[in-house]
Amino acid sequence: MKKLIYILCGVVFASTVNAQDIYIQSGKIVDTKNGKILTEKTIIVSGERIKSVEDGYIQPKNEGDSLIDLREMTVMPGLTDMHVHMEGESNPGAYLEPFTLNEADLAFNSVKFAKVTLMAGFTTVRDLGGSGVNIALRNAINKKKVVGPRIFTAGKSLATTGGHADPTNGFNRELMGDPGPKEGVVNGPEDAKKAVRQRYKNGADLIKITATGGVLSVAKSSSNPQFSIEEIKAITETAKDYGFHVAAHAHGDEGMQRAVKGGVKTIEHGTLMSEQTMDLMKEYDAYLVPTITAGKEVSEKAKIEGYYPEIIVPKALEIGPKIQNTFSKAYKRGVGIAFGTDAGVYPHGENGKEFGFMVEAGMPAMIAIQSATITPALILNMENESGQLAPGFYADIIAVKEDPTKNIKTLEDVQFVMKEGEVYKN
Repeated sequence: MKKLIYILCGVVFASTVNAQDIYIQSGKIVDTKNGKILTEKTIIVSGERIKSVEDGYIQPKNEGDSLIDLREMTVMPGLTDMHVHMEGESNPGAYLEPFTLNEADLAFNSVKFAKVTLMAGFTTVRDLGGSGVNIALRNAINKKKVVGPRIFTAGKSLATTGGHADPTNGFNRELMGDPGPKEGVVNGPEDAKKAVRQRYKNGADLIKITATGGVLSVAKSSSNPQFSIEEIKAITETAKDYGFHVAAHAHGDEGMQRAVKGGVKTIEHGTLMSEQTMDLMKEYDAYLVPTITAGKEVSEKAKIEGYYPEIIVPKALEIGPKIQNTFSKAYKRGVGIAFGTDAGVYPHGENGKEFGFMVEAGMPAMIAIQSATITPALILNMENESGQLAPGFYADIIAVKEDPTKNIKTLEDVQFVMKEGEVYKN
């Protein structure tokens, strides 16, 4: 069998026709399970999975095996971003896009965003709301028709009439209509149940609700509660029947408390969270997904005249700068943290910036890494398949130039990406 040698970006690869196992020689490895940095290991990949992790630098044993030399790099599991929006990206014309873009346009855009996200080292994401194109994108990636991360998607977010995810906010009154559960708008427990079942019918993996007002919706409040606790319980109880967990967008404290008591698994943003709510989250085993990057981005963009509609500007200036500080308080009080950025509110592919903001706010680098690996795997019921470099786990493997526990910003410049045993970036 003919052996092939090739070099990409300074990394030497030995391969063969009909290659079998892949041997990845790693200078350092991030042991996410135990929170340690290990040295001089070889990861053996067979198909989509990790076959073994061996001490020392092991050479390929069979003629069909191949070698990837990452001895000068730090190797770690692929990262997970628990809050993205793959269908779009912030721009000054975004509020006209519902009238100018078709589903096909959203689909082509999402393919670009998916690829850049994977190339940034994020092999799994949780998409928390779009038009439903995100479901088709997930399917296309799973079938390897397009390149992108593994996607868990909520499809269309659920809102109340006029709430943060009501798709007709800001429309001309003749165009508003009266969207209902099919469109993701609910009023009352029966609507709530039907909306969850519709998401199941559409092919979603989880449910996302907008428990309070939001910054970027064309509506006045950023923080008022927008669901009753009865509606939230109807959603979470129905979601449980269908194997879904529930994520709740929330800036205001009262809406957060209703969401946590109502059974949601994750609170997104959590900007105005009180200490009482932090304690409730610990009691109910709920996680905070902080999205610090998005907070900083919207507060900066709000200073650019005309970037956002006028009604949004004061909300962005008020809420955006507070997220990092709330995250710091919640982490120090013992609230569980799951990594999430709200990519789409800022440019896709810059997800790694969140790590630096987390560390800046007082979270140790290793804990920040675990929040993007083993913690999301637990929430997504992937704890035996994702988030670790261990036998039987998916071969979702990335590499960076430096030890991220010493320089967290190295995660903004991922050099190598493998997903399910296939190399996408060198």
